[in-house]
Amino acid sequence: MGKIILRGFIIALVGLVLLAAAWTWVTLNWTYSEGERAGYIQKFSRKGWLCKTWEGEVAMVTMPGAIPEKFEFSVRDDAVAARINALAGNRMVLHYQQHKFVPSSCFAETEYFVVDVQPVVDNAGIPQQRPVSPMPQLPGTAMPSLPGQSMPTTR
Repeated sequence: MGKIILRGFIIALVGLVLLAAAWTWVTLNWTYSEGERAGYIQKFSRKGWLCKTWEGEVAMVTMPGAIPEKFEFSVRDDAVAARINALAGNRMVLHYQQHKFVPSSCFAETEYFVVDVQPVVDNAGIPQQRPVSPMPQLPGTAMPSLPGQSMPTTR
């Protein structure tokens, strides 16, 4: 009688493990949605205790001066991560797939998996770079001069 209960328990346990593995495979291989987001990389780092994935954030600016919307994403492919790092500072388009109900954060921290990246180029074929705002000048300080310029004196 004890062997039958033990055997039934082992069969149920193996069944649960197989069911969990099948669910994980389906969620990682079935795409809920696909799309593109364009913007500037705000942060991008490799994270995880055991399962290392690249996690990032893109600032999507609709108009100059507008507050950017953030898009958090994950990258599982090191080649795509290397291209994102190479394009840092330039505006880029991220091609993503959304995978819902992945059972563990070991595979990624977000449900948006970036699968490709391309630079955004202007009409002349030049990659668009993040606009650099001038540094504010504090009262009582002088701006550094360029070579060949004289510094103004303050008294």
